[in-house]
Amino acid sequence: MTINNQNQLNVLGEEIEICSCAPMTGWFRDGFCNYDKNDGGNHSICCVMDDNFLKYSKSQGNDLITPMPIYSFPGLKDGDHWCICLDRWKQALLDGLAPKVILESTNIVVLESVPLEKLKEYQFNKN
Repeated sequence: MTINNQNQLNVLGEEIEICSCAPMTGWFRDGFCNYDKNDGGNHSICCVMDDNFLKYSKSQGNDLITPMPIYSFPGLKDGDHWCICLDRWKQALLDGLAPKVILESTNIVVLESVPLEKLKEYQFNKN
């Protein structure tokens, strides 16, 4: 556990779990979708990328597909786990393209704007 996720909980009220270390995600690039007041994008929701969402995000001006070595960003592909901007997920939800959510790795701060019941509708089934 890193110092950045001390006292950070997931939407289930439990200690937040790692979203992804390959590729390394999170505002702090520590694998967790931790909330930080300095993160203007609020990268607090852990999602499983799919091709439809990645294309959608790119069409909305946020290209998550193209690698950007200068930022050590490998580019994302179908199946990758990533902490995305909460507003992007909500926008994709309205447009019918929201990706699946890993509840155990999604920060409790998300519940301030998305009900748990709605998140559960998009819950990723790990089995």
